[in-house]
Amino acid sequence: MSLGLIKMWFSLGAIGLMFIAVISILISRTKLKGFWRWMLSTIAYVCMIVAGFIMFFVVFSGPVPE
Repeated sequence: MSLGLIKMWFSLGAIGLMFIAVISILISRTKLKGFWRWMLSTIAYVCMIVAGFIMFFVVFSGPVPE
């Protein structure tokens, strides 16, 4: 697998983490209360931070040589 394809899969994974984070926040704010709301929100924010770091790495690692 080429370096460009690996970067593509990492960025796709980051997009998936962002999607999971958004859905988790929506569920925690509308359906849950107490400890479970806090727990799901924490997991969602961790997913969003990890996705941000992955996207930062992919974007600022520069173009892939041919």
